[in-house]
Amino acid sequence: MNVQGAVVSRRGGMALAVVFGWILCAFAQTGPVVHGDKASFAAEQAAAWTPLFDGKSLAGWRPYGKPADTLIGPGWKAENGLLHKLPGVKGGDIVTVKAYDNFELEWEWRLAKDANNGVKYCVSEARPGAPGYEYQMIDDLSPKWNKLHAKALTASFYEVLPPAADKPLKPVGEWNASRIRVSGNRAEHWLNGRKVLEYEFGSEAVKAGVADSKFKKYPDFGTKIVGPIMLTDHTDECWFRAIRIRVLITR
Repeated sequence: MNVQGAVVSRRGGMALAVVFGWILCAFAQTGPVVHGDKASFAAEQAAAWTPLFDGKSLAGWRPYGKPADTLIGPGWKAENGLLHKLPGVKGGDIVTVKAYDNFELEWEWRLAKDANNGVKYCVSEARPGAPGYEYQMIDDLSPKWNKLHAKALTASFYEVLPPAADKPLKPVGEWNASRIRVSGNRAEHWLNGRKVLEYEFGSEAVKAGVADSKFKKYPDFGTKIVGPIMLTDHTDECWFRAIRIRVLITR
């Protein structure tokens, strides 16, 4: 290469370096905006969740079948950041003030030995004998319940459909994490990060389960209902925390 070509080559390289530097600067300047968008998206997702328990009160809950301003029984206590169902003290079933159609509900729970409790959804106050569909919570390993069938054990659609046999249940005294997802005409039960039951409202499987249960005298049991969330009072001791819900938009 001659001297003049070498000079041109150096100048071309310098020009490319300058252009490349401008590109780097542009990326550097737009970087925070991209990260900001991601942060905003994450914040929006987090904001989509609404706590149903503030850790210190029973605000947002009322007794089942009673007006919103009715006092909740003494069997329910908000203490130390937990919602505590006291053993042997009447509290009554409680429901959210708001009703839900398509939603994702999450909560953490812990039972005392031999205890039995549950969370119900698609709750109707026109049908007090069978108010809703129960996500069962029970001490599966207790001799007290050793004659129960799978449709009455933890994470079942109580009395109607059983959960997966290999569900990841933690023993009494430890915290379990549960989720109910209702989207369109489908419902899911989750336990400790695993989906253990999925069904379709009003399906043949649900109809068969209902027909073989104590709910068979209620013709609409197993169909989808827009209603509140219920925490049941089976008189046994139970603790709840991190109860939250988000509304799902279906298309």
